[in-house]
Order: sequence, then structure tokens, then C-alpha cells
Amino acid sequence: MFDYLIIGAGSAGCVLANRLSENYRVLLLEAGPRDWHPFIHMPAGIAKLVGQKNANWDYSTEPEAELHQRRLWWPRGRVLGGSSSINAMCYIRGLPADYDAWSTAGAEGWDWAHCLPYFKRAEDNTRGADASHGAGGPLGVSDLRYTNPLSHAFLAAAHRCGWPRNADFNGEQQEGFGFYQVTQRDGARCSTAQAYLRPVRGRTNLQVHTGAQVLGLLIEHGRCVGLRYRWRGAEHQVRCEREVLLSGGALNSPQLLMLSGIGPADALRAFDINVQHDLPGVGQNLQDHLDICTLTQARSKVSYDRLSDVAVALQYYLKKQGPGTSNIAEAGGFLRSRLADDARPDLQFHFVPALLDDHGRNRLPGWGYTVHACYLRPHSRGELRLGSNNPLDKIRIHARYLSDPEGIDLARLVEAVKLSRELLSQSDFDAHRAHELFPGEAAQSDAELIEFIRRKAESIYHPIGTCRMGHDAMAVVDPECRVHGIDGLRVIDASVMPTLIGGNTNAPVIMIAERMADRLLRPAEVGGTH
Repeated sequence: MFDYLIIGAGSAGCVLANRLSENYRVLLLEAGPRDWHPFIHMPAGIAKLVGQKNANWDYSTEPEAELHQRRLWWPRGRVLGGSSSINAMCYIRGLPADYDAWSTAGAEGWDWAHCLPYFKRAEDNTRGADASHGAGGPLGVSDLRYTNPLSHAFLAAAHRCGWPRNADFNGEQQEGFGFYQVTQRDGARCSTAQAYLRPVRGRTNLQVHTGAQVLGLLIEHGRCVGLRYRWRGAEHQVRCEREVLLSGGALNSPQLLMLSGIGPADALRAFDINVQHDLPGVGQNLQDHLDICTLTQARSKVSYDRLSDVAVALQYYLKKQGPGTSNIAEAGGFLRSRLADDARPDLQFHFVPALLDDHGRNRLPGWGYTVHACYLRPHSRGELRLGSNNPLDKIRIHARYLSDPEGIDLARLVEAVKLSRELLSQSDFDAHRAHELFPGEAAQSDAELIEFIRRKAESIYHPIGTCRMGHDAMAVVDPECRVHGIDGLRVIDASVMPTLIGGNTNAPVIMIAERMADRLLRPAEVGGTH
């Protein structure tokens, strides 16, 4: 018998397994394989992971009405470490006001003052500890060992535009441009599988099953007492003494709740699912950062487009140096646009010294460079719907990008394209620039830029919100991440975020798991459990 069952060995699940197995018996279940692939651990291997379906759930949205009915690709990690094993490793927390807004909206206790200590607890920053950062934690956070000359040109161009330099996006201010710190240790990716799980795999009270597909939760008299899962060709049932912790992410967690009878009652009955608890907010409140790329063809051959894979690999594996240590999205920045709603930066940029079209799946000829830009606080909201009652079928994603009736999200993306172009037009790129590929020099009017956005915008992989924290009728979990109406069950992952933070979402997910692990380990001090 186990004390805790954890579903999903991703960014949150690995943290929970590490912390809780200090005192309790834990079973951690992951649908994907071990993180054995060398491209996972070599940071620049991210460019090669695009086609590795065995580490990726390989989701796509339903046709998006505001994006010419396109189905947008949503890669999500299906491997030990989850998306922290396949992401671009940018370490970003967002702003204090993002978390204060969570607390004000009903997620009490998730204000910045309560969250910062858990960011610092997780962190092992090579710059050392200070008021904003931690050292000695499990998660390696480092400066990049190698940066491309084009990334330096990008930062010089941003400075020429009059935008401030920023050496630490997680410090006193977020606004400005600089190199990202990354979740790496000694030049290698530091996923949560490497940071949290690998050091404790020898604990006798921790079992980890990979290739384990959870089929449903066991609910008895309003309490979750265990689960069913398929592993090594057979179906198993397992029960627990304390709680089931669902850490499947913003897509899989709400899907498993619905398959187990927890969700909008009418939608469940439509698939002959026995309703355990009518919880209409499950799968609602879906949010994501929509991203638009401006691509420039280069005359120089300094980009990463045509590097020798053998040379890069040799330099990396022999010395842990060179382009193999790059996260590819090396530099970036945050700006407050002229349309911003408040004092926070509302646009984020990632610079890639390579041509990146359709997530890198469409390889373009020649050499070049790409500026990603996204609006950080979208007003559009989507939802998830079941397609069947079969747990092996994928959830249906209705992201509803650009659907806000006032057109705020679209206007911000148009502004983002204009700012990207302004930056790329600076003299710092004169030695490299050939011509603009996308949107193309013929696209100048707002209408033409809007058409470009509808044709080419893609996800930048930050889905959240589908099991939102709060107390109102559409909230799924309370501020202790306990599922409303069901005892013994918590959701701990990106799905509980009420709103998107201003930046990449991996570090906040790790923080959420650290904070909830602390609550479970110290219930007498923080208010108890169900």
C-alpha cells in the first residue's frame, strides 16, 4: 500500500515524488518512457526532438476559426520530466503582480510573497543566492555557455531601439532585453527528471513505473481511493492511504477527471460516463500564448541552420562546450507596448539564430534568423472536450485563439510584428540581412499583417488554466489544490493556474509543486488535508 499516488512524472510530478518520498510511500506513474534519448540531455538537441514522437503527446487543436481553420500543433512532454525534458529551458517566473492577481481572484495564499520562497527553494543558480534567487536547490539554473553572434546582434539592435538591457528577467524588473538563463547544469539540460527524480531513485519507498497509462480514478463514497492503470500489458488497480495527486498537465489532468466522472455532468452523460461530481469548470478557462514569428533570410552563414551535427555532437560530448550547449532561443526580452493595459510588460520576444517555420518542422533553404513575439495576457479563452470515453483517445482542444470580442489579442500581435520589424531593421543586422521572408516586404498595412498572423501564428507551448483554483462555481480546485466535491484528490500542475503569468510557464509549475509538497509534508502548520 502506498501513501500517495502521483499521476504524471512531468514538471510537477517529479518534484512531488522527490519531496514526498522523504517521509511517505510513493508510486509515480508516467505514460511515456524513460528520458534515455541523448537529444533530451544535449540542449541543442531540442531541434531534433521535434520528430521524436515517443517523447511527445503530439496534440493538435481542433480547427481554429480565427486562424483560417488551421489545426495548431501542441507538443507536450510524454517522458520522464514531461515538458521540462523537451522545452527550450528558458527560466522565467513572471512578475509579482501576476501572482498577486491570482490571490485577489480567489487563489488565496498564491500571492508573490508566498510564492517567492518556493522559487528560491527549487533553484540552484550559478550566480549564487540573493534576494531574488536561490542556490543549492535541485533545479540547475545557469547562464548559457555558448551564444551565437546573431544573438549578440539582436541585443545590440534592441539597445539601438532605445530598449533597456536586462541581465536578469527574474530580478528587480522584467522589462528589457538580454540572454535568458536556462534550466541547465554543467552544460546539460536539467529537467525535473534529472533535478528531482534521478537523485532519489534509490529510495525503497519510491516506485516509478514508466509506460503506465492511467485509465481512471477509483471513487468511493465521494473520496478518491486509488486508480486503474495499464502497465506491461496488463490492467492494474492500486489504492492509497492518503491522497491521489494528479499532475498530468493542462490537457491530461482535466481529461482524466472527466473520464472518471468529475466534470460537466451533461457532457459526461453524453459519453455514458457515470457522474461522480458535477464540476462544470473542468476543461474550461483554457489559455495559451499565441506566438508570431518574423523571419529574415541571411547573407552570412553564421546561423544554426546548416551546422555539422557530427562536429556539434563531438564538441558537446567531449567538452560540454560549443553550440550543443545552446538552448537555441538564447536571447529575448520583455516590452510594454503602447497598447499595454497596465505597468507590466505585455509582449515577450525570443530570438532564434536559425530559420524557424512551423515549429521547425518546415525546413527552409539557406540561412537566417527568427524573432518570436507573443502577447502575454490574452483575453481569449478556450475549452477542452472529450471526444469519447476511451482514455487512449486524445482530448479535443478548442483553443479559440483571437476570439476575444474586442480584438485586444489581435491588436497586440500586430504591434508585436511591428516591433519585431523595427528591431530587425537596425544597422546591427546590416552585415547579416538579405531580405525578410515572413511576413514579407509586401505586407505593410495592418490588414496585411492581420492576414499574416491568421496564416502563420502558432502556440509557444504555454497552456494553462483548465482546472482553475478558486471558490466560485467554475473553479475546479481550492487554493490547496483539492478538487471540489471529491476528497483525497488534488490537481497539482499548470492546469490550476487561474491566469497566464507574464512569461514561460515551466518555472511556475515547479514552484506550484514545491509549495504543495511543503503543505502535504507539514499539514499541521498549513491547514491540514482532506
